[in-house]
Amino acid sequence: MPVIAGIGTAVPEHLITQDQCREFARRLFGDAFRDIDRLLAVFESAQIERRHFATPMEWFEHPHSFADKNALYITHAVQLAESAISQCLQNANLAPEDIDHLVFVSSTGLATPSLDAHLFNALGLRPNLKRTPIWGLGCAGGTAGIARGYDFALAHPQEKVLVCALELCGLTFLHGDRSKSNLIATSLFADGCAAVLLLGDEAAKKHPALTEGAPRVLGSHSTIWPDTMDIMGWDVQEEGLKVIFSKDIPSIVESKIRPQIETFLHEKGLGRADLTRFIAHPGGMKVLQAYQEALQLPDEMLRHSRDILRTHGNMSSCTVLFVLAQELQDSHQPGEHGLVLSLGPGFSCEQVVLQW
Repeated sequence: MPVIAGIGTAVPEHLITQDQCREFARRLFGDAFRDIDRLLAVFESAQIERRHFATPMEWFEHPHSFADKNALYITHAVQLAESAISQCLQNANLAPEDIDHLVFVSSTGLATPSLDAHLFNALGLRPNLKRTPIWGLGCAGGTAGIARGYDFALAHPQEKVLVCALELCGLTFLHGDRSKSNLIATSLFADGCAAVLLLGDEAAKKHPALTEGAPRVLGSHSTIWPDTMDIMGWDVQEEGLKVIFSKDIPSIVESKIRPQIETFLHEKGLGRADLTRFIAHPGGMKVLQAYQEALQLPDEMLRHSRDILRTHGNMSSCTVLFVLAQELQDSHQPGEHGLVLSLGPGFSCEQVVLQW
């Protein structure tokens, strides 16, 4: 089975505290809501301390066109992805030309040629590099990226597959949008990038130092529920991408996630009791609480998800890979199982099961 042999993460330079974000929201949304102080409590309940953004705080004080935002997206995306990928390869003692396939995941900007082509030039990747750009999966994209990387590495066991998830959520902020959804997004979202290296079986045998103690990917599972298109996503407007963010997400987690997880685990000959590691995308504190209640998880199993939410916020697709990076720093017993899980637009669920 393909092995997760390395990971690298990167965040942009501008660090903004939650207190700064709350005061910005007070200024921007104060005239739109008479009960602004009550609504601003979401900044505290999010339990986020700080976040990173590609632009300084002053940028958010003014409206920007979709074209201007997208130009910034391409520039910063290439820089950030180059940093995360370089860290991942350096950790694995590999060069860019060693990579056979690049899976690039993002939902917060547009580029044609796609950003993997930009990275081919920036990093000096191989001319015969296979490229798979994936757009539109939102917060589910990180787990889906690992799943597709697993598929490619399983089909081509001699190959090294790199999965990169990049999101610049800050650049999607709509200055003119005074909706509650935008207010909540202002309390949660941030920017970041992560890159994960997967080795097929034959490639893994050639790099035993990379696979010692590394988790194998046993399989993946995708679910999309009917008539849930309005739960999460973007509404494309002249100013840019307007967030769609339903308040029903935590209740959906409580009612629908457990059966999906149990079905997937059953297919792999496992039960919930076999899971000792839970690598969940921290969409928000209420979502993590819903996971815990629905699956009866101990606090320890969500420790890394909570820590990443606290220190980085919700970076959409790449956030779960930051959680995975934390998990990979822990010690594991041979045979332990873990589940990587994310939710996204559709409304959908992506799962990957690991074994150390």
